[in-house]
Amino acid sequence: MAHPKVFGIVALKGGVGKTTAVSNLGASLVRDYGKKVLMIDANFSTPHLGLHLGLLTPKYTLHHVLNDNHSIFEAIYQHELGFHIIPGKLAPFETSPMALRDSLDQLRDIYDVILIDSSPSLNDEMYATMAASDELLVVSSPDYPTLSSTIHAISVAKQKGTKINGIIINKAYKKRFELSKRDIEDASGSKVLAIIPENFKVLSALSRMTPVVHNFPRQNVSVEYKKLAGSLVGEKPKRKRLFGRKKKVKKKVKKK
Repeated sequence: MAHPKVFGIVALKGGVGKTTAVSNLGASLVRDYGKKVLMIDANFSTPHLGLHLGLLTPKYTLHHVLNDNHSIFEAIYQHELGFHIIPGKLAPFETSPMALRDSLDQLRDIYDVILIDSSPSLNDEMYATMAASDELLVVSSPDYPTLSSTIHAISVAKQKGTKINGIIINKAYKKRFELSKRDIEDASGSKVLAIIPENFKVLSALSRMTPVVHNFPRQNVSVEYKKLAGSLVGEKPKRKRLFGRKKKVKKKVKKK
């Protein structure tokens, strides 16, 4: 990548899979594209990124950093899968929306990609992610109530001057009752970057506190996350062959 990018992942409705998207995109960027990746839990009120990735009781968190108690480097943890994490803390917290952006300035030259997991509430917590991000990815599901919240989040982001990279449609069943890609793009005025299928393997991976792209790399959900991760850095997934290409052998039939 020519310049390091900070992507904020936002959603205005809980349960759409925002944190799952962050953890899997980060894991894929490291595993499949060899990028240096930092994930940040900026959901100050209800942080869950650490729980998704097996970081249960961190000594230092983003809370310590933004309260000026510790250096941001003290709150960075290296995961065994190769990416770095700054976890959050489940505790009441108030901060300036600009504090996160200012803290990240010293990290931009270290990482290729920084992913920020935002709060699902339209308040100073989400504004902090918007202010710190170069671009936003908005996570939605293909139904009217969630799309309505998604459109509102996009509108607010545009008012704040933050670029919208596009929408991630998560938990899709590909049924007729769901909104189509075209419906969502027409209503939101934003591009749909990926449609991530519903897959119970996501929950299976979550129970192990690892991303599904690591535990079940061949599942359809993992394939879509890999494609999306590649699109963020302008690269295509590398196809790994398990077997050599089979040559077609034409059998000659003897005429009697």
